Amino acid sequence: MDADSDVALDILITNVVCVFRTRCHLNLRKIALEGANVIYKRDVGKVLMKLRKPRITATIWSSGKIICTGATSEEEAKFGARRLARSLQKLGFQVIFTDFKVVNVLAVCNMPFEIRLPEFTKNNRPHASYEPELHPAVCYRIKSLRATLQIFSTGSITVTELWK
Repeated sequence: MDADSDVALDILITNVVCVFRTRCHLNLRKIALEGANVIYKRDVGKVLMKLRKPRITATIWSSGKIICTGATSEEEAKFGARRLARSLQKLGFQVIFTDFKVVNVLAVCNMPFEIRLPEFTKNNRPHASYEPELHPAVCYRIKSLRATLQIFSTGSITVTELWK
């Protein structure tokens, strides 16, 4: 590739993880018996509830903490979390939607070229680590952004950003 040729990269957000609280105790057995699209994991003490639109899977704990995964944007995650809270209200719980926050974002990107991982790691030593016996990708950490990049030799890059 030429150094002066511009190529647009498509970065696709594949998963947004968010957390919120209901400020009330949730009876998991009641949710499992009366709720729709529910899987009760009694041995772990949680309920999995799936929404079709937006496509979100929620892990519900009896303490009222709920973790939502599967959204593709922050807006979709918040909409799905509010929809989930509303469905719990319809089951008879005194749910108050509070403490919503996005905790993790996962994105993928494909470079139009292959990457020589040993060379890349040597040139970016303090931030990059490569252990080919353990994992086929370079782990590149950006502490200021709280992001981790998994860089594969094929040019595929997975970005994980932690939010607080």
